[in-house]
Amino acid sequence: MTVISTIPDTESLTLTVIARLAARPTRVWQLWADPRQLERWWGPPTWPATFTAHDLRPGGRSRYHMTGPDGTTAAGWWLFRTVDEPRSLELEDGFAGPDGEPDPSMPVIQMRLDLAETEDGTEMTVVSRFGSVEQMQQLLDMGMVEGMTEAMGQIDAILAEG
Repeated sequence: MTVISTIPDTESLTLTVIARLAARPTRVWQLWADPRQLERWWGPPTWPATFTAHDLRPGGRSRYHMTGPDGTTAAGWWLFRTVDEPRSLELEDGFAGPDGEPDPSMPVIQMRLDLAETEDGTEMTVVSRFGSVEQMQQLLDMGMVEGMTEAMGQIDAILAEG
């Protein structure tokens, strides 16, 4: 399995997910840079994502929605703050309404991705920072840990394709 650790920390208001991947950072970066590859893993297998916009540069934005087994959709957005290809990126991650615009009733997460080369591939660390314990608990209760673990669990198969 790709994910080796999930660490929720209510003191620092973070959820850290660490995955070990059998590919170099330049290849793993493509999983984030290419929206068609993102669609294959961003979202649990039963809630696949569709990216309708993806502009990976500082100030750039992404828009996507995930579609559940019954056709229900859940939309989201990203705002990229820093991009350091192929090492790291920082972004704001939020929920969107049916119009694709940010949903002000839902929390916005500050997320950081780090890709570190290892002897046999890459260690990918994703740290999500929440605004409050209540926001963190709300998203954990919505299944964030399980969803991220299932989503990242799809990466190995994509990398195995070459």
